[in-house]
Amino acid sequence: MATLGSSQSRHKVTVVGSGNWGSAIAKIVAENVREHPDVFDRHIRMWVHEETVTLSKQSRHYDPSSELSTQPQKLTALINHFHENVKYLPDITLPDNITATASLIEAVVDSTVLIFNLPHQFIGDICDQLKGKILPYARGISCVKGVLVSSDGVSLFSEDIGSKLGIYCGALSGANIATEVAQEKFSETTVAYDPPSIDSRNPTPHGPSPTSSHVNLVDLTPKSDAGATRKVRLEPLPQEFPPLDHAVFKTLFHRPYFHVSLVSDVAGVSLGGALKNIVALAAGSVDGLGWGDNAKAAIMRVGLLEMVKFGKEFFSDAVDAATFTEESCGVADLITSCSGGRNARCAKLAVERGISIEEVERTELNGQILQGTSTAREVNGFLKARGREADYPLFTAVANIVEGKAKAEDIPALIAPK
Repeated sequence: MATLGSSQSRHKVTVVGSGNWGSAIAKIVAENVREHPDVFDRHIRMWVHEETVTLSKQSRHYDPSSELSTQPQKLTALINHFHENVKYLPDITLPDNITATASLIEAVVDSTVLIFNLPHQFIGDICDQLKGKILPYARGISCVKGVLVSSDGVSLFSEDIGSKLGIYCGALSGANIATEVAQEKFSETTVAYDPPSIDSRNPTPHGPSPTSSHVNLVDLTPKSDAGATRKVRLEPLPQEFPPLDHAVFKTLFHRPYFHVSLVSDVAGVSLGGALKNIVALAAGSVDGLGWGDNAKAAIMRVGLLEMVKFGKEFFSDAVDAATFTEESCGVADLITSCSGGRNARCAKLAVERGISIEEVERTELNGQILQGTSTAREVNGFLKARGREADYPLFTAVANIVEGKAKAEDIPALIAPK
């Protein structure tokens, strides 16, 4: 367990984002900072994209005599009053040491640990607002599942956050359905963090992944056509703070019901969280056809192979194949996403109803957004630009289904060995 030791200052933690997964992570972090006051400030802030909400009559907090129930209210006010995110994580009590705020700048004041947990399409705008507003020696963890993909290349959200803000940013990803985690049903996750050498006071622990990459992503970007790299000049963490290393991040995220594995393969963890969403769309599609567990297992097997292949081909200097096959962020997340994740559910409903996945997204997700469809299109554009579509038949098949160029029934033929 991490302890303050000779350090005098405590880490303040902010969660940037408050959807169902953001709120679930805030719950975990709030429980842990309260239990470890020698390392962390016991209060955390959670940034909320403000909106007006009317409390549902089905809510356990509904009181017809109260204006909080009968009149539209700001979501932050409801979270802080009821200690519950009544819109995105209903019926889950949040610790009272969480303060929800609609001010992004207020949320990050004096925070040394920033946990990013919001839809990926908002990362750029959020980082633009945060430039120059955070502590220069802050460190980040991205819980955003996905990668930035264009025909020009692939980059990690953790890398994008780090380069925009001038900080080091790791990643958290795993077989983590937000509601189940919030209900304290047992699960695992993977945290990837390779402490920058500028912060190092002790060697980075080698584990628990037996072959962690230990690549410093501050000085390395994924392999691109031009072989270019991007540099970030870091500000060292002041000595009065406990070192932000594997032990401290395990203390921050590990719970009896939420087990944490620490690795240094940030690229592998990030890619696993992105690519499994493509596979989940295929799994949901064959589920919608009623083809059974054998078909879904076949999809998962082919999908896992394509995930490993993609990582090794395009991130060969950074990715460890074991991250995909041994960690929660890899094979376990793939299984969960294909069995009960939102991408699989929406794909299944789309096939059953004979409508597009986008239509299901609009009617079923309460304003939240699927990442699988956009990732499928982006990865396909990236592969097409390199003439590599045929080498990733499942990824290509899913992109064609999303675009309406193929049907779920075509998947066996499209992925058959040539």
